[in-house]
Amino acid sequence: MDIATLFGLATGIALVVYSITAKGGSAEYFWNLPALLLVLGGTLAATFVNYPLKNILSVFKVLKNAFRSTRGGYQKIIDQFTDLSSKARKQNLMSLEGELSKIEDRFMRAGIELAISEKDQDRLRNYLNLELSNMEKRHTIGQEIFFYMGTYAPAFGMVGTIVGLIVMMKNFTGGGLGAEIGAAASSFEFDIATKMKELLSGMGLALLTTFYGLVLANLLFIPLGGKLKRRSDEEIMMKEFMIEGIICLHNRDHPMIVREKLNTFVPSSERKAEDIKKDKQKKK
Repeated sequence: MDIATLFGLATGIALVVYSITAKGGSAEYFWNLPALLLVLGGTLAATFVNYPLKNILSVFKVLKNAFRSTRGGYQKIIDQFTDLSSKARKQNLMSLEGELSKIEDRFMRAGIELAISEKDQDRLRNYLNLELSNMEKRHTIGQEIFFYMGTYAPAFGMVGTIVGLIVMMKNFTGGGLGAEIGAAASSFEFDIATKMKELLSGMGLALLTTFYGLVLANLLFIPLGGKLKRRSDEEIMMKEFMIEGIICLHNRDHPMIVREKLNTFVPSSERKAEDIKKDKQKKK
């Protein structure tokens, strides 16, 4: 699991709860089921209007990426490409067919398979870039859905607030307070303090929808969209890294050249860690 995502959500919820209780508030003040249903239901309804059903259902598949920890894994793939390039130089590209079953990543496996059969390097690179571009577009849809939900939630929060205020004002002036004022004119029993208390209580309930919309948008929807974008950027970079390795195989470059070229994609921290690991192995 990705600790950062879980930590962020837990911390955000804890801070909201603390801000409620710090000044003597109660969590019961901030619970209103109709208001929550309006914000969540309205947000989902607008999302269904904006996107096809298949796109919305696919979001649940990619959502797990926001909670899954990812590691670079560059060195392992560099070692694979180095071994494959050594075999391709000693024999030929056709000899790599027997190694395809050992490659876990589907993109890398399909790219090497195409490199074996495709003679023109420009066509090979164009195909791989096209596959990468389509993958990026698919990822963008999942990110956009959460970003749009982050836009819809505060808007429906305002809708709920306006609806609550209208209902409250109508109940306060029409048939309720107006009738009581008429009756109180003769009986002198009208209690303005009680009515002001009811008015402020109703206003607090009306503002809850805005509260729900802002919390859901800024603590859940928009951050999850941002995390998915980050995950997508990491995967796209990894695929670009693989494309360069596949092109090196197609060129039948020397294994040392392959390693040095692919190392340019590796973060400096991971490179240093790998160097330290190799030094320890040499000392042993």
